[in-house]
Amino acid sequence: MQPTNQPADAGGARAAGAARSGTGAGTRAGTATAGPARSAEAAAEQSSALVLHVNGTAYELTLDHRTTVLDVLREHLGLTGAKKGCDHGQCGACTVLVDGRRANSCLMLAVAQDGRHITTIEGLAHGERLHPLQEAFVERDALQCGYCTPGQICSAVGVLQEAADGFPSHVTPADAPQGGPVPLTVEEIRERMSGNLCRCGAYPRIVEAVHDVSTDQGVAS
Repeated sequence: MQPTNQPADAGGARAAGAARSGTGAGTRAGTATAGPARSAEAAAEQSSALVLHVNGTAYELTLDHRTTVLDVLREHLGLTGAKKGCDHGQCGACTVLVDGRRANSCLMLAVAQDGRHITTIEGLAHGERLHPLQEAFVERDALQCGYCTPGQICSAVGVLQEAADGFPSHVTPADAPQGGPVPLTVEEIRERMSGNLCRCGAYPRIVEAVHDVSTDQGVAS
């Protein structure tokens, strides 16, 4: 006997309603299958293949468009010398050289650097021989905790090249000769290195280390 408050065909009506609304088990299974497929398509649309030349080695990578150069170096290539400090381009701990020019790697999207040549602190030495700036930082004791040191040294390499190429800074005299190297005075070094912060306060020794190398290279004053 059917309950007095339910039509005799209520079960069939519910089944028919489920079929019309697409809430049956078969439809749910189809949705579960389509979900991962759509996610894979979306991931593919948000990724690109590229080549980065890092420390002389070419790497073929497929990366999410939002991936920064810093994250590629640290998370994909295992090069942890460049540090993530502020992640806003304000501290300089992530500084690397891109085609010979210093840059904050935390602000650079990797997909925009396809084909570029990147040098990190790990790529400065020649075999067992340290780069002159690395040696100078050790000799001058131009570090304490060392967290910012890779970025400081890479930035200093860029400073030496910029001065040698004649790029002026904010403190370069307006009447300085054009086209020739800019002499690296202590004031020039301080100004050019001001984008690299050292929370330990090793600035005097850092300036001395950079000045030592600039003197050896003939661009000091």
